[in-house]
Amino acid sequence: MRLSSPFWTADRHAARRPKLLARAAIIAATRRLFDAEGFVEVDPSALQASPSGEAHLHAFQTILKTIDGAQNRAYLHTSPEFAMKKLLAAGETKIFSLAHVYRNRERGPLHAPEFSMLEWYRVGEPLEALMADCAALVKLAAEAAGASRLSFRGREADPFAEPERLSVRDAFLKHARVDLFESLSAPERTPDRDRLASQARALGLRVAEDDSWSDVFSRMLTDRIEPNLGLGRATLLFDYPASEAALAKLSPDDPRFARRFELYACGVELANAFDELTDSLEQQRRFAVEAVKKRKAYGEAFPVDLDFLSALEHMPAASGAALGFDRLAMLATGAERIDDVQWAPVFEAGDAP
Repeated sequence: MRLSSPFWTADRHAARRPKLLARAAIIAATRRLFDAEGFVEVDPSALQASPSGEAHLHAFQTILKTIDGAQNRAYLHTSPEFAMKKLLAAGETKIFSLAHVYRNRERGPLHAPEFSMLEWYRVGEPLEALMADCAALVKLAAEAAGASRLSFRGREADPFAEPERLSVRDAFLKHARVDLFESLSAPERTPDRDRLASQARALGLRVAEDDSWSDVFSRMLTDRIEPNLGLGRATLLFDYPASEAALAKLSPDDPRFARRFELYACGVELANAFDELTDSLEQQRRFAVEAVKKRKAYGEAFPVDLDFLSALEHMPAASGAALGFDRLAMLATGAERIDDVQWAPVFEAGDAP
């Protein structure tokens, strides 16, 4: 039994339509912004040999059949990142994509199994250039939607104010009274998992016996830090611990931290950006570590895209960012669910035939 009318009923569509038109206006303004900056819009294939190298991302798998009947595994991408970095290796220097991406096991007010991701790269430009891009996109979204404030479930942010810049260490000190330096020792040593676990339990958080330092860090970040970010104005959270580097370079000044930042507004994560790693051997090592984590947690792991590792050897220094476009549209329109800013949302499991 349906709990509400489907999105295509006339009354529900009429209620949703102003937000959908605002979404369309934000898309048009975004394309104008990147065009004015000299970017080329690219359109990578969603079907890839490997969807991701991260342990906690889940992909949709399919079978790619050749004309003679041979079968190979293929995946819908969780991000256009691998394909876009191959284009950087091929010689592109300023590219962006507004792509549909697919992530399994994701459903909720801020999550959908299919959503739109804005991803862009600047060759030879520092991470700080992407911080300026993020500030411009927040302002642009509000202007295009005719909004004076970003809002989500009672939290607000001024889209025209200069974003706050806050290191991860300072965010933990400010919002949890925890100093990460107490568990992050010299970069060649393993972080002190027990020390961080003790600090988490003191905050009333559950810690399992087999949780790693990264597991505890992520729980503290989600529960104690993120809800306090981007209130009043957007927040750029930078200097992530090296264990959370993903596809980012480590800081030359302090290799305990990675050259990575995330954008938050109204307590909602909007974007993730890297000073991109171009060392294929180091990237392969990180993929192997993530594969071990994924097998331990979920009993599976994705294949490695060897073509991507080869491309990294030819990729120039670059910075890149990925932004959840639907979330930005949500905050600019005051929507409470991601489905409210998607023209035709993915069906609910109970609606499938």
